[in-house]
Amino acid sequence: MIKRCRWAGTDPVYIRYHDREWGVPVHSDRKLFEFLVLEGAQAGLSWITVLRKRQAYREAFDNFDFNKVAAYGESKVRQLLDNAGIIRNELKIRSAIRNARAFINLRREFGTFNRYIWQFVDHQPLQNQWRQMRDIPPRTALSDEISQDLKRRGFNFVGSTIIYAHMQATGMVNDHTTDCFRYQEVKTISKKVE
Repeated sequence: MIKRCRWAGTDPVYIRYHDREWGVPVHSDRKLFEFLVLEGAQAGLSWITVLRKRQAYREAFDNFDFNKVAAYGESKVRQLLDNAGIIRNELKIRSAIRNARAFINLRREFGTFNRYIWQFVDHQPLQNQWRQMRDIPPRTALSDEISQDLKRRGFNFVGSTIIYAHMQATGMVNDHTTDCFRYQEVKTISKKVE
């Protein structure tokens, strides 16, 4: 029987996400923006709720094209608020637009968001060695630092817990438990990062 991180449970959506994506280093700006939007949408909700709506988010937010999202106006906000496929929270919707604009500004300074965000881990995933889920922190001093820097740059819905979840999802940290079959696989993938 395959041993997974306990949070993956038995839901096929969770299992697929755990087995294929979670913890794998992401370097695409579009994908990094997608996770920022989705992590922000999750605030106060379960991650499975967001995962089940992921395709609807992709369609509603122009496949997370941050340039298009940054240009959204009031009519698009109203359209999104009427979209039952996504989480219809006005603050979260407006946050995605605001963050797209901040994302573009940050890219002007650093060239890519990827270059900016990965500098915090010296462009190499942190390899944790958690034995049990209860050992994994909801936030760290590093996620505090990144959160504060993003807020200073005009982002919102980027609290430390959200940022730590973002770091886990995008492979900045390997938080698979050491008994999970993905722990070594992700660790090996992580070594290939340039």
